Amino acid sequence: MLRALTSATAALGPRAAGWARTMASHQLLVAPPEVLRKPLFVPSRLLLGPGPSNLAPRVLAAGGLQIISHVHKEMYQIMDEIKQGIQYVFQTRNRLTLAISGSGHCALEAALVNILEPGDSFLVGVNGIWGQRAAEIGERIGASVHPMIKDPGGHYTLQEVEEGLAQHKPVLLFLTQGESSSGVLQPLDGYGELCHRYKCLLLVDSVASLGGVPIHMDQQGIDVLYSGAQKVLNSPPGTSLISFSDEAANKIYTRKTKPYSFYLDMKWLANFWGCDDKPRTYHHTTPVIGLYSLRESLALIAELGLENSWRQHREATEYLQGRLQGLGLQLFVKDPALRLPTVTTVAVPAGYDWRDIVAYVMDHFSIEITGGLGPSLGKVLRIGLLGCNATRENVDRVTAALQEALQRCPRNKL
Repeated sequence: MLRALTSATAALGPRAAGWARTMASHQLLVAPPEVLRKPLFVPSRLLLGPGPSNLAPRVLAAGGLQIISHVHKEMYQIMDEIKQGIQYVFQTRNRLTLAISGSGHCALEAALVNILEPGDSFLVGVNGIWGQRAAEIGERIGASVHPMIKDPGGHYTLQEVEEGLAQHKPVLLFLTQGESSSGVLQPLDGYGELCHRYKCLLLVDSVASLGGVPIHMDQQGIDVLYSGAQKVLNSPPGTSLISFSDEAANKIYTRKTKPYSFYLDMKWLANFWGCDDKPRTYHHTTPVIGLYSLRESLALIAELGLENSWRQHREATEYLQGRLQGLGLQLFVKDPALRLPTVTTVAVPAGYDWRDIVAYVMDHFSIEITGGLGPSLGKVLRIGLLGCNATRENVDRVTAALQEALQRCPRNKL
């Protein structure tokens, strides 16, 4: 073997000889992992938490298609179709509309790093974990962050927002339409108009609400709107949706400083997604398979129709809430008008450890529900009915599982 290697390297010349000496002088320190010699195992589960949701069959099939290059003309066509789908589900005509190569967190960061500059005043509705994350990112940017803090389950009135606008004179207000950590639905009518009277842009998180709750970006005066693929759209995590009004785009294009993230620089992304009149320039390698899936997710909701999707989620969640109350559980959000139709929260029943209930439902029924998150941790159980999972059959399955869990899990009677 050594003689053959020596002869081969001599024939290939000095560069190949050096390469061969390097190959021969180092031994592998890490052996091939034994676990990777086994077939991949993925359990079959019904995902009725706050996301991700189960993939729709058509979306699952899209994920098995062969890849093409991210700069092929056919891929640009798919990207253009995705943009039109986002404009539909957002109900916007904004040119600066595209998909982000990253989850909803990535879209939130993209919004903030492009709109905010160091020293900008930033007003944040913090009534759950997503407001906390927005405030954290704003601080990292160097903005002057002003949180409006509410306990989980709270929402913001027009009067409360106006007081914050008058006091802090922000360039941007952040609100979460669907606060999935607490199950609250934030009203949006009138908030855009109010912000614009104070020369403030409105940024809305619709990750947990899009497709399950009415939203009209242009008519409600929302300047920046983003969402994720893995909730109602029943697509794999890893892509997200974002759109900017003309006013928000002007803020981006007239910045005094560059955004600190090149990957999320909206000027580059806008060009790569064909949102300007210039030839497309390579920016990064997009998740091509993920975009196939997102395209099919948007096609499915376009075929169903937004109004039908909103009705499906409202009816399924009303049925769920009635079944939960029939088990003696208390809905966490007291006002029915403020309950999120995609993620329902119930107060953890007295005497139970929420982790026992979640584990029992998973271990005995292969159904995922979750506990709280961030400020709601330990206070609630969360049940999601997202997209194709929003059915009466799934409600019956999860409530039967919960009923048995409440009978079998240990309970502290003190």
